[in-house]
Formats: sequence, C-alpha cells, structure tokens
Amino acid sequence: MAAYAVGHKVPDSDSICSAIALSYLKTAIGEETRPARLGELSPETLFILDKFDLEQPELKLSYAGEEIYVVDHSDKIQGPDDIDEATILGIIDHHKLGDITTSTPLECWIRPVGCTNTIIKMMYDFYSVEIPKNIAGAMMCAILSDTVIFKSPTCTTADIKCVEALAEIAGVEDAKALGMEMFTVKSAVEGTPVRELVMRDFKDFNMHGKKVGIGQLEVIDLAMFDSMKDDLHTDLAALKSEGERHSVILLLTDIMKEGSELLVVSDNADLTDKAYGVSTTNGRVWIDGIMSRKKQVVPPLQDSLA
Repeated sequence: MAAYAVGHKVPDSDSICSAIALSYLKTAIGEETRPARLGELSPETLFILDKFDLEQPELKLSYAGEEIYVVDHSDKIQGPDDIDEATILGIIDHHKLGDITTSTPLECWIRPVGCTNTIIKMMYDFYSVEIPKNIAGAMMCAILSDTVIFKSPTCTTADIKCVEALAEIAGVEDAKALGMEMFTVKSAVEGTPVRELVMRDFKDFNMHGKKVGIGQLEVIDLAMFDSMKDDLHTDLAALKSEGERHSVILLLTDIMKEGSELLVVSDNADLTDKAYGVSTTNGRVWIDGIMSRKKQVVPPLQDSLA
C-alpha cells in the first residue's frame, strides 16, 4: 500500500510542490508514495503546475489507517482532521516545531531555511536521486514564492543555492524574472470573492490554548487593496466568530516596499501593542520590514499570548 505525502490545510505552493517532490523521491528509493492535498489550489500554484506540466495532487481529506509523510508543517491543527488515526512516517518542514507526536520512530528533516523544498533538494542530494526537469522547476518556484524572491528574512544561502541548482536542471535562464511573473499572477485579486482572498493563504495556530488565524496576501502593489480593505476587515470578523477564534490577522504584504499592513480582529484590543510594539487604528497598522508570517509574526504573537 502506498504512503501519502501531504501538507497543510489551505495549501500554498510550497506545500503542494513539496508533496509532489517528496513523493517522487520516496518512490524512486523504493518507498511508493503519492502526493495529496487538503484543499484547493491557489492561482500561483496552478500557474506553477501548468508551467511545468505537473498534475494536481489528489484531493484527500481522510487519512485514518494510512501511512503519511507530513510536509511544510508539524502542527496538528493544520493537518488532516484524523491525523491521530494515521501512521506518520516522517516530517519535512522549515517552521517551528509543532505538536504532532508519534508512537513509533520517524524520519525528520527540519531545517531553519526559507522553504520546505530547499530541504527536499537536500534529501535528493543525500539519496543521490536525479531530479526530473519539471519537478526541479516546481521546487524552484516554491522556494522563490516562500522566500519572496529572496527578500524574506527567512531566506538563507541554502535557499539561493538550491534555486540556482534547480534552475539549471529545469532549464530556466532567469529565475528571478519567473518569480516576478509568478507574483504578478499572485497579485491578481480584482474580482475575487473576499472570503476566497482571506483564505488564500490562511493558517490556524494554537497559541497557549487560544485559536489564532493568520492569513497573508503578498502582492507587488498594496494599492490594489485600497477599495476592499473594509470588506476584508468585515470578513475577518465573521471568520473569527465562525471559527471561535481568539484573534484573526490578515497580512497585506507589499513585496516591493518590503512591509505589511496588518488587518486585525481580536479579543485583545492591545494585541499588536504587546506583540509588535505598535497600535492599530481602526484595526489596521502598517509595519515596515514585516514579510514573514513564520519568523516575524507568529513568534512574538505567541509569546505575547502566554
């Protein structure tokens, strides 16, 4: 019986490309593995798969009785609802260590780099497995996405070197130009339903018993949100109530200005004061230099809610 490689709910490009790349690697070394996903794909991810002629992973929501590799997270709240009924064979991730536990030994590749696909590239090198041209292209794009074309504070030398190596395999002459093309697709928000935008890259976190949802939209010009911020903020309030969340935050990240405006709905009026030392006005605040949810938003917020 084949195992599955699956990322987090509301999958981003790293989560999907990781499942595809890991499944090929594991199958190549004699461990049959299939890529799967827990949700619908974003326009950016669809662009990547179409660009490199890759099929969408199977949409599979239940894993009871299955063997799985968890990619791009290690938090129960972000994984399959029945993850406790699955056998976890391994975790490959670049985030903080979450609360997934196992009763048997497992393979763990967890590194403080900008993207899970950077780690999977290291795994291919470790196992001396050649990366197919199309998978290399998808891995490269995932790294460019997660590191915001190397602008994110999470970006490391390893990420840059992996993009260079993967671009050569994929036959991509200008990786940064492809990255900008990808972010242009990601920035096409006009006409998209507000809830779809809010949930496009959304993750729930358990912060000391408090459920906190954090979404992020990365665009090349924040001005495109000017006419929809009120609607976005209203939907955040609805999302908070629907999910019985303590707080909901949406990062509107301008990759050219290298900062983010935070839209905030919370039980704590001083949430951003305590976490980031800045106050919101009408539930909004711009913070220069904020680019990374995993490194700059989640850690101080979690500490402030202790």
